[in-house]
Amino acid sequence: MSSIRRVVDWCRDIQRRYSAIGGQTLAAGVTLYGFLALFALLVLSVAVLGFLSINNVDLAAEIAGDLGLTGDAGKIVTDAVNAAQKSRQLTTVVGVVGIIWLGSSWALSIANAYNASWHVPGRGLADRGRGLVWLFGYLAILGASGVATAGWDLLPTWFAPLVILTSLAANTALWLWTSWWLPNRPVAWRVILGPAILGAFALEALKVLGAYVVPGYVERSSELYGTIGVVFAILLWLLIFGRIVVYLGVIEVRRADHLAPAAAAG
Repeated sequence: MSSIRRVVDWCRDIQRRYSAIGGQTLAAGVTLYGFLALFALLVLSVAVLGFLSINNVDLAAEIAGDLGLTGDAGKIVTDAVNAAQKSRQLTTVVGVVGIIWLGSSWALSIANAYNASWHVPGRGLADRGRGLVWLFGYLAILGASGVATAGWDLLPTWFAPLVILTSLAANTALWLWTSWWLPNRPVAWRVILGPAILGAFALEALKVLGAYVVPGYVERSSELYGTIGVVFAILLWLLIFGRIVVYLGVIEVRRADHLAPAAAAG
């Protein structure tokens, strides 16, 4: 009973801290800029597809089929790729500028969530530059994780647990990179390692949600509500991600509070 009580008290304390810093508002900021950054990334991706589809008239239909999209969702992808063939130069410029500005803004919203948890100010304009560095590092870790996971998939099925371990290791690296680089506070690795591992499992669960639950929801919602259903599904995923970001910042602070000051300081 004492263990259960400690867990309950821990959860209550985390929720109290989360509410005290306006966690819902911070999570909404991460969601908003994450959605806008994703939109910019899609614009850039469509521009690239526009260049690739010049000599392949069936590329749009093939992409929609490979993604398992039908109805309005499949039509959106097909129309986007076909339109990109006519405006690929302009779309490339818009996509690059958008991913730089909105991607760094997304990083700023994540940094603000951590800074609010630690009750420290931001760095001002320097945070945007650090946000771009973080974004490139984040994409590099994701790319390395994708290559490693694809390599494990070529092995026999009894290697499947190694795929999960590889993914969890990459998730942990993502959170460690985020917590170490973005917030404006020095901190010891022993403070951020535990929350990073916890966040790795949460992100893996969110990946499963995005891989198996969201596509089905998108297909059903597309048939019922059209394009707006796809938007709602993406926003739901990003909203959960935003809450994870804020909660991890709060958990870090609580962990630091329960360690000796000399051990918590970076």
